[in-house]
Amino acid sequence: MNDLSREFEQAAEDIQRFGQRPDNDTLLKLYALYKQGSEGDVHSNQPGFFDFVGTAKYEAWAQLRGTSQDDAQRRYIALVRELLA
Repeated sequence: MNDLSREFEQAAEDIQRFGQRPDNDTLLKLYALYKQGSEGDVHSNQPGFFDFVGTAKYEAWAQLRGTSQDDAQRRYIALVRELLA
């Protein structure tokens, strides 16, 4: 595991211990960056029309299509650090 991957996993652990809940837009950014950083481009089917949360998550992740996993990991780490500061 390289240094970036270790930092990424550490940021994922750190955000779990965050004392307050971020707003929904920030939660979607965190989700999308984490998924892009860990799995790459979205690869599942879009959720059904009435699955509002699932659709929002899918669309946030899909917007990052083409972003490299390393770039997504760096952006995720930066966002977590900003929230924890």
